Amino acid sequence: MTTFPPLPPIGPGLLLRALFKGASDASAPTEQVTHYTLPCIDAIAVRRYADLMGFSANDLPITYYYLLAQRAHMATMLGPQFPFRLAGMIHVENAICELLRPELALPMELVTRVVVDPPAERGARYCELLTVGSQREQSVFECRSRYLAVRGERRAGRERSGEPAEAAGELKGEWSLSAQAGRQYASVSGDWNPIHLWPWSARLLGMKAPIIHGMHSVAKACALLEQAEGRRLSQVSAGFKSPILLGSHVELRVAAPGEYQVWSGGKLAVEGGWH
Repeated sequence: MTTFPPLPPIGPGLLLRALFKGASDASAPTEQVTHYTLPCIDAIAVRRYADLMGFSANDLPITYYYLLAQRAHMATMLGPQFPFRLAGMIHVENAICELLRPELALPMELVTRVVVDPPAERGARYCELLTVGSQREQSVFECRSRYLAVRGERRAGRERSGEPAEAAGELKGEWSLSAQAGRQYASVSGDWNPIHLWPWSARLLGMKAPIIHGMHSVAKACALLEQAEGRRLSQVSAGFKSPILLGSHVELRVAAPGEYQVWSGGKLAVEGGWH
């Protein structure tokens, strides 16, 4: 029986390593695969996450799978074969699908496949990480994250307008972000990226002000959609369009059946689908 290394916990130490990881050989393979083992899914951690985000206390939220996948993604990207600097990478898309209800007490194998796209227009580089979590040789979930790893040159005159737009769709819920929201989410997710924590730490990384985690917005949206529909979601996708500052007011809107949008300050921040 093959044994795989334990899945490293995500936290300040791992993120500190990520901030200082440099780019590696550009000729590294464009496809990579890693394997890790999670001894079990921590039921207490699931409850803390569900309580903070507003999910039912009796179920594992669909977005909780991202926390497991994120640990595998971070460990993979810190490996010597991953060709890009982690500082400055932008999470642009995410999709999660539950294939089988997990047993929290059982070990889980997480296999992550990295695919690096060829250079896009004007030099931008994207990469995708697909993590599959399995128990007893059966797939439990899939989580796909797409990142902008290298920004391309800007085309003159193509910058987006900063003028507020009119939010579309039916209002399904809203929430306000406190100044502590980033730290509160970090405490249950393990994602202590400084751009989400304090004004001074965000400025150190070139941000004018701290922003909330993108997957915080997705989780809040999913919790509200579950409340509105009276059922648990098994799939969710998200495209991240613009950041949301801490202290902002946020709206969840449904543009069409199975399609949601998250708005803040007159800007579309997240859009995606659910099932």
